[in-house]
Amino acid sequence: MTPFPRSPAGSGRAAARRSAAAAIALAAALLALPGTPAMAQPQTLTMWSHWPDEASKRSFIEERVKQFEAATPQCKVNLQFVQKADLYTSVKTSVRTGQAPDIFWLEPDEIAFAKSGYLEPLDKYIDLANLEDWAKRAWTWNGKVYAMPQEAYSVELYYNRDLMKKIGVTPPAGMQMTQAQFTEMVKRSVAAGITPTATGVGDRPYPGAYFLQEILLRKLGTEDYEKLLTGKLPFQDPRVIEAMTWVKQLVDAGMFPRSMATMKLGESHYYFHTNPGALMFPIASWYTGRAFVAPEKGGQPKDFALGLMKYPAMDGSKCPECKTLAVGGSYVMYARSKNKECAGKMLSSLATVENGNKWMESVLLQTGVRTDPSRITSIYAPYFKELQERGAGARYFIGTPLHYMSGKCGDTFAQVLNRAFPGGLVSVNDAAAQMDAACKAAG
Repeated sequence: MTPFPRSPAGSGRAAARRSAAAAIALAAALLALPGTPAMAQPQTLTMWSHWPDEASKRSFIEERVKQFEAATPQCKVNLQFVQKADLYTSVKTSVRTGQAPDIFWLEPDEIAFAKSGYLEPLDKYIDLANLEDWAKRAWTWNGKVYAMPQEAYSVELYYNRDLMKKIGVTPPAGMQMTQAQFTEMVKRSVAAGITPTATGVGDRPYPGAYFLQEILLRKLGTEDYEKLLTGKLPFQDPRVIEAMTWVKQLVDAGMFPRSMATMKLGESHYYFHTNPGALMFPIASWYTGRAFVAPEKGGQPKDFALGLMKYPAMDGSKCPECKTLAVGGSYVMYARSKNKECAGKMLSSLATVENGNKWMESVLLQTGVRTDPSRITSIYAPYFKELQERGAGARYFIGTPLHYMSGKCGDTFAQVLNRAFPGGLVSVNDAAAQMDAACKAAG
């Protein structure tokens, strides 16, 4: 029997149905094959960053996100900038409830997030060869790397060249004063009605101790300094007492501003370069993030005579060339993120030598991402050259005290060495005893 001939239209619909069915079957078969990547689905990830009022860092991240979205159309980024204190409060709550952002900003002293299982290891997402070894160590726990270390910094001693001339002091050729020279400079500054240092601890647990920590590092050398920070060397060690006694003499001479306890970090920048003006500013090299923006946005005046000197070396210092280098703001991935594919690609896009160079050029700050200095150019080249000169021949100690201290030990550091001691509210022996009791108790 001859089959009844089908109409052309009917044949077309059937063919279309067969084609669609075949396509669906093929897609299902491909998805079932082991090792075949799943079809990329559009994802919108949330990213929280600090630096809302640091224009250069904010601009750098915003530009990298735009480039990432353009190059990766299936991934969108809901980028939000939040002040550090508020960001920490929110993520510490949201990680427990599964509501944390896919990517958020942390510093290495918060490695407890990784130890508690809240962070995703990044080893399979980013090229670890593009990160500095010391930066990876700062974020390594249990053999895995848990953050993309965007920011790194050294602890510097900035000064106002014009005010230095005003009090009649000329820094030595090597830019490192002796104990006696530094003491004399502080006394001259106070006598001239100029606050020797701009320091504010109103919203931070560490800047009040910057000067003491750098003196202790040089006095003890890297090995004993690390023992001190890890509770293996007491603060009542005679060398530590000697260093604290000298710093206490400077405190009593008026080295720190009377408003130090309530002054916020951002306000201390303005205090240094604009009003009332201070001779020095002991701060990390991320000074540039706030200072190198337009004056109307809180930056230093365009004609501000910024200088960089080394921290002084006490008599008998074991390591006058020692200096602190640390990882700062970093980006981590939430372990319970539902958008790990895009989050991993976003972090990978930041972890390149090209972006390391761009960060140094635009932010004028070190980074934990590898860089190629031969390719870096900037209108701030003189500053960058001076920063490199202050680091020439340095023996670096990696990490600040709060990267080593935690719990009661870290809390006591923040309250005693960061606030009460430089504020002149506690004696040398009481401060040392409180640190030993707290750090011994903390193990």
